[in-house]
Amino acid sequence: MQKKFGFSRDELKTYPTVFAPGSFAGKTVIVTGAGGGIGLAIAALFARLGANVAINGRNQDKLADAADFLRGFGTKVLARPMTIRDPDQAASFLDEAHGELGGVDVLVNNAGGQFPQLALDFSVKGWNAVIDTNLNGTWWMMQAAARRWVEKDQPGSIVNIVATIWRGLPGMAHTAAARAGVIYLSKSVAVEWAPHQIRVNCVAPGYCESTGFAQYPEGGAATFSEANPMRHTGDEWDVAEAAVYVSATSGKFLTGEVVNVDGGQQMWGDPWPTGRPDYFKIN
Repeated sequence: MQKKFGFSRDELKTYPTVFAPGSFAGKTVIVTGAGGGIGLAIAALFARLGANVAINGRNQDKLADAADFLRGFGTKVLARPMTIRDPDQAASFLDEAHGELGGVDVLVNNAGGQFPQLALDFSVKGWNAVIDTNLNGTWWMMQAAARRWVEKDQPGSIVNIVATIWRGLPGMAHTAAARAGVIYLSKSVAVEWAPHQIRVNCVAPGYCESTGFAQYPEGGAATFSEANPMRHTGDEWDVAEAAVYVSATSGKFLTGEVVNVDGGQQMWGDPWPTGRPDYFKIN
């Protein structure tokens, strides 16, 4: 029987948080890729804190189910099946969120995707799919949000969920390239957009257990708890609380920053999502 990864719906409702109830009351937060996993955990925490949430994703059924769950927190929820790869869809979604929810205060770019594979085996289609979603799609959402904040003369906060790429990601070089691009894109526009009171930060999870863990081979997943000096994986809530931290007043003097939620992986890590090759095994 395959292990179920990630938090249950009951845990998302009740898991302790350091943030005060109502701390996002009257605010609207967009979370992309929120049909499940880390994205749903992030959206659930914001909803628990009183925010109205707008979510999107490619799977209509999962998105509808997630929206029903989030409405249980008593907040307004907008859900749209779409792809962030399409700049027109990104722009339309921002317009809809502003129109139906009375504005947007925070954009959390969580949507993305990758798969474990050695770089010599990447196909053109596979490479382009990861770059187009993780880098280009993130950018279309960022630009669409910033343009509307500037037009309306409103402040805003962008949080990009990336990855701990500082020691490279052997076995997932495509996502390392895309996420590194997002990190330095974020640092660049954090300066450009500071006069508009738009903050741009990144949260970089290490191996935080979520539903996405199911896609890794057993030999690859076995290396994740060894990839940091704390010697265990994180979880979806670790990422959700970091996203809220940089979005809330706690992060009001943060921009262009990367918060690593990785148990120290960037100082230690040797994860191999595809399974550690024999050449690199230490007896």
